[in-house]
Amino acid sequence: MTETTSSSQHVVVLGASPKAERYSNQAVRLLTEHQHQVTAVNPAFDRIEEQACVRQLADVPQPVDTLSLYRNASQLSEQIDEIIALNPKRVIFNPGTESWELQQALTQAGISWQESCTLVMLRSGHF
Repeated sequence: MTETTSSSQHVVVLGASPKAERYSNQAVRLLTEHQHQVTAVNPAFDRIEEQACVRQLADVPQPVDTLSLYRNASQLSEQIDEIIALNPKRVIFNPGTESWELQQALTQAGISWQESCTLVMLRSGHF
């Protein structure tokens, strides 16, 4: 049995979009299908794909198993302190979100991170 079916995680999607064609939206949907508890983060929306959406990371209910990133590196550098304060067990840098500065901060804080794709990980049973 894969992790996606054997245990539910609290997954935060930073940069979630209501647009169905966006990868962040697809991640919210696929995570929900895999029965994970999803918290979408986007200051412009109240709900994304039937999931409550919070405005900022400080509003995310704790604890957080996985933080899945869908913002570019320059935007993420502005949120390093918030991400460290969230203290997720791991952070996934989806393609295009790689940030050396954030990765160094996570390593120093003892937070696991990986460059991968949430969608591929879920579909292949490696989430």
